[in-house]
Amino acid sequence: MSLTRVVLSSGRSIDLAELRLASTYGGMLEGYPCRPVNDMKIKALLHTAERAFPTTPVHLVPPPREYPDQYAGAFGPVEVLPAVSCVGTFHSRAVDRAHDPVLYRSRLTVIWFQPTPRVPSGCDAEAALRDVPWERLAEDHEL
Repeated sequence: MSLTRVVLSSGRSIDLAELRLASTYGGMLEGYPCRPVNDMKIKALLHTAERAFPTTPVHLVPPPREYPDQYAGAFGPVEVLPAVSCVGTFHSRAVDRAHDPVLYRSRLTVIWFQPTPRVPSGCDAEAALRDVPWERLAEDHEL
């Protein structure tokens, strides 16, 4: 059973099987959002997703980065990512048309960022999430 269905820009429907939402800067005790901090957060998300879903390919949707402050601190200018980091595992019909559609599904774990903690749905998902090149990134597996 899926949590929701997202329709990609390509027209393919993908089903969300698992979703993990977190505050992008939750637990940040000192310092400020900047490129080195954001790069470490993204690297940690990738590592965690790869460990949690070792048989599924992982894809990062490059997050938008905003620079609200014109002054640079010790680690460079303030750089802010969207407020919520998301890790979702999606399933869909097989990518390879030669695979039996009853026995095979494709899957992909996607990491993306969004401004609010809402579950993506239908055509209302973040544009960057809807633009994921599923056919190139997802892998088929036998049920």
